[in-house]
Amino acid sequence: MSPSAKDVDSYLAALSELQRRALQKVRETIKAAAPDATESISYGIPGYKLKGRPLIHFGAAKNHCAIYGAAVAEADKDELKDYDTSKGTIRFPADKPVPAALVKKLVKTRMAEIEAGTTGYGKKKVEED
Repeated sequence: MSPSAKDVDSYLAALSELQRRALQKVRETIKAAAPDATESISYGIPGYKLKGRPLIHFGAAKNHCAIYGAAVAEADKDELKDYDTSKGTIRFPADKPVPAALVKKLVKTRMAEIEAGTTGYGKKKVEED
């Protein structure tokens, strides 16, 4: 939890061992699922952009880790029933990380939303002139 981290490696280095391991696995899964995504620190947490659009973020808090920006689709609700979710956030204990297959599915879903030009919440992105 380092709001002053300049890169993802620095952010992860500031975490507890358990949080670091959990979020490193999330990071590796995102990178494998979206190799063309650009990694950076945004809003004080690690994030990825694809084609200039936010793809997914992740981070750690005192008592949990989280994945942000993953629009929790109706189809994923059963897979996510053991996690604390809200619109766009999946919170999980560091010792019970979200399975890599589910992270990959969320990333692929978000990539499809970016390709389709939607916001991730079923709405079309309004194009600016």
